[in-house]
Amino acid sequence: MSKKIDLIENPEFAAVDAALKRAAKAAHTLARKTKTPCYIWQDGAIVDLTVSQPRKNINKSG
Repeated sequence: MSKKIDLIENPEFAAVDAALKRAAKAAHTLARKTKTPCYIWQDGAIVDLTVSQPRKNINKSG
């Protein structure tokens, strides 16, 4: 069983996670505004976040 340790030894690294999340959000927002690609690694593949994904039809008719 793995246990997450929240002990940060170097105070310079304390805000890295929050800074990376802010940077990712800003990059995604800029990509949408400028209609340029924004790539991430998701589920073992490179995905462009600015391309709309087809939605699955959840209506079960028939």
